[in-house]
Amino acid sequence: MIRALAVVCPMLLLCSCATYNNRIGSYYDQVVNNQFDKAYTAIDQNKLLLRKRNRLLYLFEKGKMAHLLKQYDSSNLFFNEADLFIEDARTSVRDVAVGTLLNPMMETYKGEDFEKFMVHYYKSLNYLGLGQSDEAMVEARRISLRSYAQQDKTGNKDNRYSDDAFSLMLQGIIYEQSGDVNNAFISYRNAVDIFLKNNNNWYGVSLPEQLKQDVLRTAAANGFMDEVQRYSTLLNTTLQPTANKAGGELVLFWENGLAPVKQEQNFFFSLTKDAIGNLMFTDATGAVQVPFILNSSLNKDDIKASDIRSLRVAFPKYIEQPVFYTSGTVSVNNMQYSFEKAENINDLAFATLKERFLKDMTKTLSRLAIKKLAEAAARPKKDDKNKDEKEAMAAAIQIFNFVSEKADTRNWQSLPHTILYTRIPLQPGTNEVKITFSGQNQQSKSLSLTVEGNGRLQVQNVCTLR
Repeated sequence: MIRALAVVCPMLLLCSCATYNNRIGSYYDQVVNNQFDKAYTAIDQNKLLLRKRNRLLYLFEKGKMAHLLKQYDSSNLFFNEADLFIEDARTSVRDVAVGTLLNPMMETYKGEDFEKFMVHYYKSLNYLGLGQSDEAMVEARRISLRSYAQQDKTGNKDNRYSDDAFSLMLQGIIYEQSGDVNNAFISYRNAVDIFLKNNNNWYGVSLPEQLKQDVLRTAAANGFMDEVQRYSTLLNTTLQPTANKAGGELVLFWENGLAPVKQEQNFFFSLTKDAIGNLMFTDATGAVQVPFILNSSLNKDDIKASDIRSLRVAFPKYIEQPVFYTSGTVSVNNMQYSFEKAENINDLAFATLKERFLKDMTKTLSRLAIKKLAEAAARPKKDDKNKDEKEAMAAAIQIFNFVSEKADTRNWQSLPHTILYTRIPLQPGTNEVKITFSGQNQQSKSLSLTVEGNGRLQVQNVCTLR
């Protein structure tokens, strides 16, 4: 076993020095440089993304690149598989074993909560891009199911990511696009209520003015005048007259920048006992205390704090990828429109990682403590005959535990930093839409879209991933 560890440990040490972002670097560089066709191909050449435990990440990235290439059918093949994967994901015996013996990076990736909602966003856009309104409606209903699952997971606590206001806004848009104004109102109202319960701000997004008008407009369209009055008061606004929209409307989403990536940070803890004998992990400052969750095979009376003098904990942290473009405007039919922020994935990532810090740290410390106890058990006693061999074994286990400790730095890296949106009235026939983005050093970029005004609500998205 000692010889095996001598071979394995250097390999683990090399891997432990690189984050997930580093190890998919060639793919990520192509995404940043808007080379989506090359990025799409590079995914199938990356050994890490092809590993079974990273199947969900593979599907996320393939689905997103296919979407950006406007291969909407192919995109949804990947996202549908990802959706099924999320629904069926269970913690296997293998995951428990490798998570305990090695590190969580070796477990099957099951996705961040906000990543699961974003699958519905891209599937909806794909269906609408294909003109499949009925399928988009099914996706809208599945947003409600995802919301219920998220509420069950968090206990619907106000200080937790228990719902996704952006997904409910999207749901309202899909219902409205399909002519279901009643359900559109319910979705917009539910989104507004989330903002109202949280001081008009939800994970870095202020309550959009457009959403205020959407809830008032759909309430009025349904004849719910009491609701119009109620929300006019709550939102301190009034229903504005709508512009001439004989050609219908365009809801335009702007996906700006790239989501944060994860890096590794280290914490150091020691094991102590409190006044009533409970085992606690305490950091060097004494400010952070985390309980030791014992499994059924351990008895706290048999555990010596001296056996776990110090634990190095590798824990993930997010690193923001600053956006290059900071504002955008849309010009069409001699009118100009500005974007409002709808979803801040950057803030969501930081906040949700912080929300589950104690839970994840408890799990990690308990896992490391078990490894440390195994190391202590291997140390020779005073009267052991094979003292040298046991000392070598204990040292080998110690080295293995050190080099195998690694934070899980995986995440869906082609998600945008922020999603903004605007709603634009169209004229019948051809509408030339010009979008201008302004960024650092007074640099700007322009895109053009040709949209046929057909009297209906249309949905499109544009991306600036730089």
